[in-house]
Amino acid sequence: MDKPASAPTPFVRGLLNPAFPVLIFLVFLAIALGLYFGIEKQDSKQIQANLDNEALSMANRLEREFLVHAEAIRRMAKRREAAPDISREIWEQDARNYLADFGVYQAIEWIDDNFVIRWMEPYEGNEDAIGYNVAFSPERRQALEEAKTTGNLDISGVIDLKQGGQGLVIYAPVFSGEANNGFIAGVFRMEVLARHLLTSRALESFRIDIFDNGEPAYALNQSATTNSSFSSSASVELPTIDWTLTVTPSASWVNNQRSDWPFVTFVVMLCMGLLTSLTTLLVQQILKRNRALLKTRRELDAEIHQRQAVQQNLARLETTDTLTGLANRRFFMEDLAHTLSIADRQMRQVALVMIDLDRFQMLNDSLGHQFGDELLIKVSERLNALSDEKIMVAYSGGDEFMVCQQHVEDIDDVINLLGQIKQCFDEPFDVQGEKHRVTATMGVAVYPQSGLDTDTLLRNADIALYRAKEQGRNTYQFYTEGMQDREVMRLELDKDLNQALANDEFVLYFQPQLDLNHSSINSVEALIRWQHPRRGLLPPLDFIPLAEESGRITDIGRWVVRAACRQLAKWQDGPYANLRIAVNLSGRELDDESIVDHIQDVLESHGVPADRLEVELTEEIFIQNIEHNLNQLSKLHKLGVHLAIDDFGVGYSSLGYLRDFPVDLLKIDRSFITDVTERHDDAVITRAVINLAHNLGIQVVAEGVETREQLDFLKNHRCDLVQGYLISRPIPAAELEKALTEGVLNVDTPVGT
Repeated sequence: MDKPASAPTPFVRGLLNPAFPVLIFLVFLAIALGLYFGIEKQDSKQIQANLDNEALSMANRLEREFLVHAEAIRRMAKRREAAPDISREIWEQDARNYLADFGVYQAIEWIDDNFVIRWMEPYEGNEDAIGYNVAFSPERRQALEEAKTTGNLDISGVIDLKQGGQGLVIYAPVFSGEANNGFIAGVFRMEVLARHLLTSRALESFRIDIFDNGEPAYALNQSATTNSSFSSSASVELPTIDWTLTVTPSASWVNNQRSDWPFVTFVVMLCMGLLTSLTTLLVQQILKRNRALLKTRRELDAEIHQRQAVQQNLARLETTDTLTGLANRRFFMEDLAHTLSIADRQMRQVALVMIDLDRFQMLNDSLGHQFGDELLIKVSERLNALSDEKIMVAYSGGDEFMVCQQHVEDIDDVINLLGQIKQCFDEPFDVQGEKHRVTATMGVAVYPQSGLDTDTLLRNADIALYRAKEQGRNTYQFYTEGMQDREVMRLELDKDLNQALANDEFVLYFQPQLDLNHSSINSVEALIRWQHPRRGLLPPLDFIPLAEESGRITDIGRWVVRAACRQLAKWQDGPYANLRIAVNLSGRELDDESIVDHIQDVLESHGVPADRLEVELTEEIFIQNIEHNLNQLSKLHKLGVHLAIDDFGVGYSSLGYLRDFPVDLLKIDRSFITDVTERHDDAVITRAVINLAHNLGIQVVAEGVETREQLDFLKNHRCDLVQGYLISRPIPAAELEKALTEGVLNVDTPVGT
């Protein structure tokens, strides 16, 4: 007997219920309908997202391609700056090359600094634009004036072109500020520009509206059949203009973007709910991926812009000195090499001027590096005012500047430039609230006479600068043949100077000073000579400047003090015990805090009274650092050492230091004595100095007395002491003793004639 079948469970009954398939169908139908409408809505969002991507891509492409063309126009302006005298034919050829290379320009123009179109390529078809003033409205004039001042690009926005039609113009200034030489302009027709910058697919699938500052400016594909349910806007970041692209898709593009997923999902959901769920999940993942890609694109664009900004800053730093804002040495030398190559082809001359600031190191050391930097900036501002299309100014480093003058016709052009440079230093410089007068020394080398390449020209300009310094500074010197040989000799002499002190090659010569009140010789001036082993006896002018540059002047000055005291010790117990020796002290020696102690030690070690020694300082040294010098000279005065001011009358300081400093003698500069009997002005100045000194209780010494008439004039006006070739040339100690013994030191039989 068969076992009866078990009753179905309630669950199984439910599954087997005939209504269950209907229920499942209704459930899946409801889910399918919900998913259908939900996915269709999501599909619309996806279409909008794709449209946003299209709009952003168009904007980015428009920015990128447009900036390429803007940079091309700027490069052409830079080339105009580098060659301001370029001929029209060369410029037009250059413009034709740009037109051929880029294929988007309607025309390229050169506009002068009055905003008038002067040159244009191509000329055919654009004849009406020649002579047209592009500043045709107050707004355009204001924008162009600002670009002219700042040197930044100016973009016109969409305008009606003189040649007809609508277009856009990019203006790149040639130099900025007062040096501006007009603009290089690129002209684009809007339809050509848009079709060149945007892809053909974008032009076929969308209507594109360009808004300038919120106002409609231009539209592409106006006749296209569009789906107004979708649109997207994106900003275009361009210099000086504010554009917005509004993209409206065509109906065919929207249809192509429509997904089959809603219908497929509806059908599949009726067949299999699980597959529908997985499909939905896949759609969600796709959406997330799209959003992640969009975010990555934005971050990449931001990084690209940042890198471009860094590259622009690096390019500027490579050519510009950060302190002064002038061209740096490397860029200047590259430009000079280019200038010389052009000058060689055009058979022109080029002048290179090296400028060195006088006394800058002393000011920088005493007043601080911040003061020095501010002074360099002030000097740079004045020198930069000389820059134009023919003159380039650069900062070489330290206290040196370089100026290149192109297209030199004759030497008068260079001399005129040197005069302009000197005028830059006429007025004092206001630094840190105080006025400081600074002068400059210049060396000039002219291509091709002074060198055929940049290195030779620079070296010879340096040599000329050194020669100018030897002449007394605040002057200039052109390089001439033979300077190179003299520079080599100077370097050899500088090397020999290292051994001169060790080998005891220096000697003292003495020039007597005649006391006009007693007709006697009571003092002499010690003058150093170098007994060079190969070149013989050298005067101070051949080696003292070298010693000052190298810093050995302090050691030489101390040797002079010791040698003078040794000579005074020899005369101490003889017939010449009354003689006083005057030695010259340099500014660098006076800056040495131990100089007073050194002089005191030397006097004591040789047993010489301090009043037998006289220290001479030039008037310029007295006024360089008055507070410090007053302290040093007061110490010397307390020792009993006589103090004299040399070269009096050629300085530019106040006479107040005569009252404050313990001065015993004034030495009138020989420039006043030379023509004292012939020039009324020199006679008046000499008499005034003598009277001024006597009223202050100071004796007066006249230098450079060479004629009897000069001597009689000085006697008649109560000058105290005279020295010069009329009395005696500088002679060794032995000859001086012999002359004093024989009594030949008088104005009738001068020694050394």
